[in-house]
Amino acid sequence: MLLRPAVASAGLLAGALVALTGTTAEAATVRYEAEASPAVCTGTIDSDWTGYSGTGFCNGTNSTGGYAQFTVNAATAGTAALNVRFANGTTTARPASLVVNGTTVQTPSFEATGAWSTWVTKTLTVSLNAGSNTVRLNPTTAEGLPNVDYAEATTTDGTTPPAGGAIYVSPSGTDSAAGTSSAPTTLTSAIGRVTAGGTIYLRGGTYNHTSTITIPQTNNGTSSARTTLSAYPGETPVLNFSAQSESSSNRGLQLFGSYWRVLGVVVERAGDNGIYVGGSHNIIERTITRYNRDTGLQLGRIASSTATADWPSDNLILSAESHDNADSDGEDADGFAAKLTTGTGNVFRYAVSHNNIDDGWDLYTKTDTGAIGPVTIEDSLSYDNGTLSDGTVNSNGDRNGYKLGGDDIAVNHVVRRSIAFHNGKHGFTYNSNPGSMAVSNNLSIDNAQRNYSWDAGTSVFRTNTSCRFSVSGSNDKTIGDADSTNQFWTGSNGSRCAAYSGALGWSFASDGRLVVTLGGSRVTL
Repeated sequence: MLLRPAVASAGLLAGALVALTGTTAEAATVRYEAEASPAVCTGTIDSDWTGYSGTGFCNGTNSTGGYAQFTVNAATAGTAALNVRFANGTTTARPASLVVNGTTVQTPSFEATGAWSTWVTKTLTVSLNAGSNTVRLNPTTAEGLPNVDYAEATTTDGTTPPAGGAIYVSPSGTDSAAGTSSAPTTLTSAIGRVTAGGTIYLRGGTYNHTSTITIPQTNNGTSSARTTLSAYPGETPVLNFSAQSESSSNRGLQLFGSYWRVLGVVVERAGDNGIYVGGSHNIIERTITRYNRDTGLQLGRIASSTATADWPSDNLILSAESHDNADSDGEDADGFAAKLTTGTGNVFRYAVSHNNIDDGWDLYTKTDTGAIGPVTIEDSLSYDNGTLSDGTVNSNGDRNGYKLGGDDIAVNHVVRRSIAFHNGKHGFTYNSNPGSMAVSNNLSIDNAQRNYSWDAGTSVFRTNTSCRFSVSGSNDKTIGDADSTNQFWTGSNGSRCAAYSGALGWSFASDGRLVVTLGGSRVTL
């Protein structure tokens, strides 16, 4: 099979389902397959014993160096349950060190299971940081590890109110109010009062604003204690800026501070960007940006005087949705953008962009400002961009799913385990980026022109799939390093795509729309 099922399971179900359906829970369980990047197996990925999940399992080298490693994501710092599924066909246990973020936290022993095809699960308890965590099983004897199928982490979603100390905001709050649950204040007042590591809770309802809400550059959390702006659990706050005129000075929410977490907020109808991130080390999670008059969520420098070293970096956009953003010219409003003036380490994960007038994602560079830092887009979905939900199309729009460059400037972006469907131009396009991008495990279906479009550069393509069913289009072009693990469209692979679709968790409805199965739920796009 050319495309691993991780495209529609371990990646998309964990976060894109939240973005598409609004589903939330107090705890989230995510499966991390041992054979699927970014997991690391020091040994071989095998499939010779039955009963495994996914496309294989990690058969570590029989030595103390034959480890298995997972990258586990947590919405907030705290304790998590880690289920490790393994098989040990020997007669003796195989002990290991459990190493979390470089520190050995316990030494579990993986007992004999009776056969290599008999899989059992061991539950371990670990403490995780907010964001990305490295979890490694290091064997402590020369026999190495058992065969490892996957690690499954159950983490809290970080939305339970603290016992006290939060600042509460509501649509009817006043600047002078105490900011308690019974006497809520306004958002602008709360931003001015909150201290590093504090929490602002937005009660549900519509907040009508005429001016941009700014979290200033001087208002920062810390790496160990983020400042949080969050929807109150179970409620939906909507920041509405419909009173603004269309203008580059009329953004919705500006985040210029660093080490913030923005969670569960809807931002709509701003005169420019819905959310604009100029700070660094922030997590923007489960937000919806819609009907804004420029890109829904954009990363970029704070001011023209901002030094390149201070461009926004190391931001994580997680489980966010952006749709129906449209400017009057029809050529600038994307779903998500990290373009022109962004630093390194910015990541979009489990994000969904659809029905924007221009592109789903825009990583444009131009000569005036030079190269941006490499961006990672993973486990994300881009569909129907170039056409708004009401059917509006503007011929000025580029209408790509993922637009990855500009002005012949080389930037080595990473795009993996993501889907482009039915966008108005290309699904994935280099857009004149001659760099060496890592493009792997992606699925591109029925985009109007090419599903994959690379006319130059040295990008590396692995395990990508391209399919056409309901529309005509051009053959894919992938200049670079593309081996036989890829299935690109050359006018003859429709039946092969159909054969793969069921195993990968997607199909077509009778009206031609894409149906994606995510975590047991069927979502029609």
